[in-house]
Amino acid sequence: MPNVQISMVPGGVPEVHGVCTGFQVKVLSGPGRVVGAAVRPGAFRAFLDGPVAALTDRTVRADALPAFTGAPAEPVTTATLQEWLRRHLPAPGLDGGATEATDVVALVAADPSIGRVDQLAVATGRSVRGLQRLFAEHVGAAPKWVIRRYRLREVTERMAAGGRVDWAGVAAELGYADQAHLVRDFTALFGESPTRYAARYPAL
Repeated sequence: MPNVQISMVPGGVPEVHGVCTGFQVKVLSGPGRVVGAAVRPGAFRAFLDGPVAALTDRTVRADALPAFTGAPAEPVTTATLQEWLRRHLPAPGLDGGATEATDVVALVAADPSIGRVDQLAVATGRSVRGLQRLFAEHVGAAPKWVIRRYRLREVTERMAAGGRVDWAGVAAELGYADQAHLVRDFTALFGESPTRYAARYPAL
């Protein structure tokens, strides 16, 4: 999902992970723990002096960002991480479109009928270009990617429920030129082809 995430290991420096637009695996080994937080879409712009898109597919130390100083209190827990984030929030009233961005992403998540950016533009009363600017500034992923990510997640949920997936129909609904382009995007997002992914679930 299009969340900026923050993680920290005890004794370490908090790291900020921008929206990841591809499949990613991170292997953790040995004893220890990681504390993390996912920031709702649109909200992390308050911590930056530039667009959230600058963090897309990147991981940076939190202390490399002007908004952050110090580190959460030890021992690091979800509560101390949350308190540290609250200390760095800007003054109230400096929204600048963040609430709208959050609401638009929530609409995409809630409405399965939205499969293309032009449909989202109609639903929100914004132009396609306006949506692209809003998402670059506050979300960190293009509206087209966000729409397809949510719709493809719905496809995986359909697989888990044992339902049959009409791949050609899904491709058409999401505005793909053909089924091959859908397969390419699915593989990039989930790390394996739709057929291989579906094999783990029993068919009805």
